[in-house]
Amino acid sequence: MSNVEDGIEKCIRVEEKTELPEVTKSSTVYHFDEDDLKKGTWEKIRKWIMENLMLLTTLAAVIIGVTAGLSLRQFDLCKDTIIIISYPGELFMRILKLMILPLVIASLITGSASINAKMNGKIALRTFVYFASTSLFNAVLGTALAMFIHPGSPDMHSDLDLASNPNSVNLMDSMLDIGRNIFTDNIFQASFQSAYTSYVPKKLPFELNDTDTLSETSKKLIFVNANPVAELKEEREMIPIVQYRSGTNMLGIVFFCLVFGTILGTIGEKGHVVINFFTAVFEVIMKMVILVCVWLSPIGISSVIAGKILSVENLSLVISQLLLFIITVAAGVFLYQFVVLQAIYFLIVRKNPFKFYGELVQPLLYAFASASKTAALPLTFQVLEQKVNIDKRITRFILPIGVLNMDGTALYVSVSAIFIAQMSSMSLGLAEIITVILTSFAASMSVAPVPSAALVLLVMVLTSINVPLQDITLLFAIDWFVDRIRTTNNMLGDCYTCAVVEHLSKAELMACDAVNSLPNHNSTKSRNDSVPELIVVSVESSKK
Repeated sequence: MSNVEDGIEKCIRVEEKTELPEVTKSSTVYHFDEDDLKKGTWEKIRKWIMENLMLLTTLAAVIIGVTAGLSLRQFDLCKDTIIIISYPGELFMRILKLMILPLVIASLITGSASINAKMNGKIALRTFVYFASTSLFNAVLGTALAMFIHPGSPDMHSDLDLASNPNSVNLMDSMLDIGRNIFTDNIFQASFQSAYTSYVPKKLPFELNDTDTLSETSKKLIFVNANPVAELKEEREMIPIVQYRSGTNMLGIVFFCLVFGTILGTIGEKGHVVINFFTAVFEVIMKMVILVCVWLSPIGISSVIAGKILSVENLSLVISQLLLFIITVAAGVFLYQFVVLQAIYFLIVRKNPFKFYGELVQPLLYAFASASKTAALPLTFQVLEQKVNIDKRITRFILPIGVLNMDGTALYVSVSAIFIAQMSSMSLGLAEIITVILTSFAASMSVAPVPSAALVLLVMVLTSINVPLQDITLLFAIDWFVDRIRTTNNMLGDCYTCAVVEHLSKAELMACDAVNSLPNHNSTKSRNDSVPELIVVSVESSKK
């Protein structure tokens, strides 16, 4: 019995011993799950940081630039020191602008060559209708806000005298210059110069050119008993001439690349080599942009913003005097961005508009920092194609021609015109208000996407309603900041245009994909011309 009892006791001890490892094992498993949960959380955070590294560095650069600029103002730095602080930002902007022209050329040619001519026409029509509609709406919005808030006061007058010039460029000259720049006579000259109308005094019959020479006897015969020629210049007739100024003629380059790419896509296999070449150029430029943005943007953006803040004299006085004007422009920009654009996106695309807006924060910050949406163009391409997944054929077609879409500029010019008219104590009637809206809308379609270009157009709008120009100098001091606010509208307008046009062009894009998937679809021209129409009809009928 003792042996049996001893065996039972041993079994009990074994069971007791075996139970302990089970508890330990279960507790060990629970501890492993907690560590795994923490590890997974940190892994997600690290992954999110790596995916949004450029966004975080850009946001940090903006904050550092503003903080440094405001902090260093109290030391009253000399001009040379401000130039040194701004120098890294200047180099950063030069590098970004270096990539814009090859990026625009490559994207337009590859985008227009990837779809047929008929589809190019439909997409272009939708794009231009959207551009015109939103620009006109912004002109109306700016005028309404300026009339309601009334930011201008007759007590705010500039001491500088900028007399009105009756011979300044008018709206008709600006519209004619658009045509001259679209149909450029030299595509290479268009890469660094653009045409514009200038008024010069008409030469008198006896006036000498710079290279002409006369003998002493001839000079005595001309000027004896007569006033000098310089005294007659004010009474001469001013004649318009076409001159060229520094700056890329984006309209001419865009038009040429659209035509070139559209025809390139119709010649079949012969054009594949050229299309592949420009596709490779586009990819190389995009990789260069990523390297520049990762390594140079924190220093470059901080330098640009800090330098601008330091270069403004009497910053607090300027802001206090023009606070209502800044609030009016900012109210129009935010109302358009957070209400109008979101409503358009939701009603047409039927998706969450704020999620789409959130994806555009990074190029938005770049556009704000550089005050030029063309400088943010490479990042806009990257975000729309890789994050938002908008069709590359749409982005490469629409974004380069965004030079015609200046929503923020139309709003700014209309607000500024009403603001200066209020400062001059002018009472604007219905005819003058309509003139401001139409001229602001037309002027915004012809402005170059470069910093402070809207001030040139503002002179034209003020001249159209006979408003004195001397008070426009007040806006020079604050334009560096307001320009950045309105540029965000210009950039976002292009992005939302891509989303809307892509949604409206789904049937055509599906038809093009179906044609491209057919074997030997480029073998015969007749097959290439007839199949797209049949597929478009079938797609539209299936949707109904």
